[in-house]
Amino acid sequence: MKIIDVSWPLSPDMTGYKDRTSLVINQRKQFEIDGVRESSVTIDSHAGTHIDAPSHFIADGSSVDDYQLSRLIGSVLVVDATHEFPAISAALCARLPDTHQMIFFKTRNSNRSSTERFDPEFIFLEAEAAALLAERGITAVGIDYLGIERGQQGHPTHRALLEKGIAIIEGLRLSHVNPGVYTAICLPLAVIGLEAAPARVVLLEK
Repeated sequence: MKIIDVSWPLSPDMTGYKDRTSLVINQRKQFEIDGVRESSVTIDSHAGTHIDAPSHFIADGSSVDDYQLSRLIGSVLVVDATHEFPAISAALCARLPDTHQMIFFKTRNSNRSSTERFDPEFIFLEAEAAALLAERGITAVGIDYLGIERGQQGHPTHRALLEKGIAIIEGLRLSHVNPGVYTAICLPLAVIGLEAAPARVVLLEK
């Protein structure tokens, strides 16, 4: 079994959404002084690879700790969307099989480094495409940048998915992944009450 890590590497230099600071590390104890290393970390709930829960955009929506892990572990189709511009279209989504639990989109976003400045022109998921996916009974949709939509009034892409309880996984790293079928394991931090949480995501390939 081959394990493929598709998580964004976390560091103070990492790309932040709209260039916000996503992670700060404070070294509280240093080995040279204290004989031990001890650090504290301040991290944005939407830093790097993370999972959005319904409460991100829905007033009475559930939080990230409410997701059943069975909905975040299972068959995933990694879709080649590198030809899609400026957005992943409903036409592409209409051609996808409906036999997989999750769908991850590999786009031109995957060519960006994990530390470069935020690009506001990233490839996103059209609202019409999200609405189509929401009717397929999938449990999660992933994309390879820090947002799944950009500048859409009312956030229709998020709402179409989150209103159906579909997890949104943002910040995947897919440049080294071939399109195809894998087993995905997506584990958000179990922080109670948050609208999102950083996650470690891996693909298993037989």
